[in-house]
Amino acid sequence: MIDTRRLQVLAEVARQGSFNRAAAVLRLTPSAVSQQIAALERTVGTPVVRRSTRGVELTDAGRVLVETAESIAAELLHAHQEIERLAGAGTERLTVATFTSGGQRLLPAALTRFTAEHPGVELTVIESEPEESLELVRTGAADLALAYHFDGPPPSAPGLLWTPLAEDPMWIVLPDGHRLTGRSSITLAELALERWVLGCLRIEEVFGHYAALAGFEVRTACRGTDYQFAQSLVRAGVGISMIPEVALTADRSGITAIRLAPPGPCRFIGTATPRRRSPNPMVAEVMRLLRETVTAVPVRA
Repeated sequence: MIDTRRLQVLAEVARQGSFNRAAAVLRLTPSAVSQQIAALERTVGTPVVRRSTRGVELTDAGRVLVETAESIAAELLHAHQEIERLAGAGTERLTVATFTSGGQRLLPAALTRFTAEHPGVELTVIESEPEESLELVRTGAADLALAYHFDGPPPSAPGLLWTPLAEDPMWIVLPDGHRLTGRSSITLAELALERWVLGCLRIEEVFGHYAALAGFEVRTACRGTDYQFAQSLVRAGVGISMIPEVALTADRSGITAIRLAPPGPCRFIGTATPRRRSPNPMVAEVMRLLRETVTAVPVRA
């Protein structure tokens, strides 16, 4: 039988990358941490960590155990909250993680209806990148993540359920007066000589792949982290940009958006929730409202 306390010690060693730092957080001696890890390795019959010049690293078996430890902690937190709810004690809480453009365009309508129907629920929203959001759900720090992944659903993660919501196609945003305005669609190959304003650091590698297929190398005018900012730079004549439909600005003065013809990147939006026997009914309600919101969102042509 694996000792859950030893799993917690291993998880802290993984977070800190060091027996000494883990010992300080756990208020143990480094020797005690080492003994706990050694006992865990004897139980499972294989090494769970390896020491290197960069500190302590997990083995494949260690990564499996850390994921298990985080899932156990998340389940215990969920059980505690559920017991409080059944006993009528405390305030009901719901935490939602979201990426920026989804939080700007999709989440508000769903949460407006949710808070009207559930005024007693203490709602918390965390803005974070998709990988971080999924990790928040996996560890129990968030109940639901509104996230995306380029060119398909994200890789499956232990303990998580991915529910697709919508495809989020890319549009090319040009300054008014550009030679290609007035088109109904446009290919990347037609944009080979342009300078680009990138509104998201995560898209750079994906964009580079599709640009290479179209026969050119991306000439970057700006590497940004905000699609609204990117569109303001297009308006200023700095370059052109590729923007997901959900992130197209409501202020269209000075710019034109043209749908990108295949082949090209596409974001796939969905929700990540814990894979549990008894799902949180409030999470199910938010997911229902998000599906209705996505259906009602008009295309920004």
